[in-house]
Amino acid sequence: MMLFHLIIIFLLIFIFYCLIDFLKLKRKKLVLKAKHSTTFNKKNLNNWMNLTKKERYDLSKQESFTYLDKRKLLLDEIRKEYKKISKANSEKNTNEK
Repeated sequence: MMLFHLIIIFLLIFIFYCLIDFLKLKRKKLVLKAKHSTTFNKKNLNNWMNLTKKERYDLSKQESFTYLDKRKLLLDEIRKEYKKISKANSEKNTNEK
């Protein structure tokens, strides 16, 4: 009886582990599919038109997030550069006095 319970427990754990792996694999495929079709232009307009409304929405949302991230990085670089320039100018002004 005890052996039977252990076998059932191990089977459940194995099935749960396989389910998790399957979901991870499916998620990776979705991400790769989205990455391959993210750039659209006049040449592949038909591909864009063949997407569903949800897929187009998801792509525009993803592009919006990447654009926002790029802007944040650029803003951080500008702030760092401004701090360097301001520090150099303030040191220059204190040395002239």
